Amino acid sequence: MQLIKVRIYKTMSITTVFVAVVMLLFISACSGNKKQLGDAVINRDSLPALETHDVITLISDSGVIRYRITTPLWLVYDKLNPSHWSFEEGVYLENFDENNDVQAEIKSDTAYYYDKQKLWELRGHVEIKNQQGERFNTELLFWNQDTQKVYSDQFIRIEQIDRIITGHGFDSNQQFTVYTIHKPEGIFYVDEDKMAATPADSLQTDTIAPVNADRPVRKRP
Repeated sequence: MQLIKVRIYKTMSITTVFVAVVMLLFISACSGNKKQLGDAVINRDSLPALETHDVITLISDSGVIRYRITTPLWLVYDKLNPSHWSFEEGVYLENFDENNDVQAEIKSDTAYYYDKQKLWELRGHVEIKNQQGERFNTELLFWNQDTQKVYSDQFIRIEQIDRIITGHGFDSNQQFTVYTIHKPEGIFYVDEDKMAATPADSLQTDTIAPVNADRPVRKRP
């Protein structure tokens, strides 16, 4: 009887050890899987450092307010190369002079601001209005705040008081008062009497002045 008891005890001990080893291996494997999933999900570089909604903010330079930004969504990506601000839902910019008067208004569907280069990239329906009431329309516009220059290589439409100028390639000062169209396509002179009797959404012109495509059209103050 004693021998039988001893054999049963030894068998139970071996079984218990085997189960314990299997459980340890299973727990270790599960822990390793969880760690790998955690590392794969985290990617700080692709996430914005700042996300702000319904923004109206003023930006100053040397203590003087220069710009006002209005946007429904402002994302800041500080880890991407290049780092930039993103305005995926559109942006409205106002540029002020030393007297806090608005020099230019800019609106676009999408915009990016590269903070290191101080460069704006405006895309989509880009609309600009200067202090003289002239209106500019294009699909792509760059604005370098260091050089205070604005430029584009895309189609540009400029609506002045008495005429509309169209062409490709454009550069200007940031006030949009001194500008050049590099490849003009046409100048449409507007009949003011017809304009007064015509709805604003159905613009008509009376004559078209041919333009030399090799000669830029320049506007001076």
